[in-house]
Amino acid sequence: MGKLICLIKKLKMSFDIVKEFEDKIAEFFGAPYAVAVDCCTHGVELCLRYFKVKTINVPKRTYLSIPFLADKLNIDLKWKDENWVDYYYLNHNIIDAAVLWKSNSYIPNTFMCISFQFRKHLALGRGGIILTDNKNAALELKKMTYDGRDPNIPWREQNIKSMGYHYYMSPETAMNGLKKLPEAINTKPKQWLVSDYPDLTRMEIFKNG
Repeated sequence: MGKLICLIKKLKMSFDIVKEFEDKIAEFFGAPYAVAVDCCTHGVELCLRYFKVKTINVPKRTYLSIPFLADKLNIDLKWKDENWVDYYYLNHNIIDAAVLWKSNSYIPNTFMCISFQFRKHLALGRGGIILTDNKNAALELKKMTYDGRDPNIPWREQNIKSMGYHYYMSPETAMNGLKKLPEAINTKPKQWLVSDYPDLTRMEIFKNG
């Protein structure tokens, strides 16, 4: 019994690190809530699933994992010509902001998905976060990242009531993020351009889409 209690305490402490990272990122961007994920694309996917989105509008020039979600989730994909800067809307409230790094830039009433991939300003190798001001949605999205469960309670002791996905950020990634965050805050980020991305509609995989 003593070993089990120790394990539970260690588990809770490890995921407290993820919560601390979420709070720091939310504070930087000026968002009330943040939900850490294992990558930005999975953050977008969770938002699309949560709202049961039927159609997404995707710029011709972006990273290809985003239009791939349309096929994965069986939703309609509409291409658009957009000279976007820092972020773009997939629908009325879900934003792909993978390259965004700017303090107090959260847009109210939206779900902004940020990337911490190795080429991004806060480079953690892999990782992302969802920013929102919707408390109930944040709680549900958090559960979705942890296979539908509360991360602070051993899953065998829970009655899982909703579908979840194995998309959580590891405590190790969060710890690395906390270490790198001060430097990221105090340095100027790269300005990403639409021209950094190819026209996806010219790729064979998307020609019949």
